[in-house]
Amino acid sequence: MKKDQLLTRLLTRRRALIAATGAVGAAATAGVITTVTRDGPVTSAPAAGPQARPVKSSAYRLQPVTGYGPPRAAPRRTLVRREAQLKVSGRGRTMVLTFDDGPDPRFTPDVLDTLAEYDVRAMFFVCGEMVAGGRKLLARMADEGHVVGNHTWSHPLLTRLTRRRIRSEMERTSDVIEDAYGERPEWFRAPYGAWNRAVFQIGAELGMEPLGWTVDTLDWTTPGVRTIANRVERGAAPGVVVLSHDAGGDRSQSVRALRRYLPELLDSGYHVTVPRRHYA
Repeated sequence: MKKDQLLTRLLTRRRALIAATGAVGAAATAGVITTVTRDGPVTSAPAAGPQARPVKSSAYRLQPVTGYGPPRAAPRRTLVRREAQLKVSGRGRTMVLTFDDGPDPRFTPDVLDTLAEYDVRAMFFVCGEMVAGGRKLLARMADEGHVVGNHTWSHPLLTRLTRRRIRSEMERTSDVIEDAYGERPEWFRAPYGAWNRAVFQIGAELGMEPLGWTVDTLDWTTPGVRTIANRVERGAAPGVVVLSHDAGGDRSQSVRALRRYLPELLDSGYHVTVPRRHYA
């Protein structure tokens, strides 16, 4: 075969291949099946079953290589503080009510009922060992919009523990809160208000802000319903954080005092709510 004839045949086969490729694209758009053979494209009827929509070739290039979901946001960073927050920021006459040491099936439901009656949100700093028997109460807190914070597992004096023990107390509690409440806690409070550098560092590593209090009702001393209510009402001011208890002993006085001072605060124009995190 001469050189010119060989070149002509190669060009002819190349044109046929290009034409066949175009036919395949057109057939796919039309919803038919095309097979390319040695003698050229052969078209047949569509296969039975649902047909996929044609996708432009450029669409494949737009898909991310690692997956189809949105890119992950960078993790939010928590500052290591040197002291706990004692007040919260907010517009107008904003206050925060907090309850420690629970949940307790004897008193926590009454606290939640009173808060629900006045459509108020509060914070509950819970102990991990108490959550083990009160998971339903944490689920209710989540449903009703309350914030659950970390108050360690067994309520120890953290400043006397090693870093390993401190982390265990806090991390185990965060785990059980996430399981019962649905989210990991973003706030923690040291038992007895005893803080040190290790506590602040480990809390920040676990993604939590330290929150103290402005007004201590001292309700754990059972001073009487009127005394507890008076301490809250006299200490009321914008940004104030009130400390009470819903567990750790007989908290019936705390429950009755809440029923007394909560409507008084609302009638005085206070907005009782929960704080928001401010990330670095």
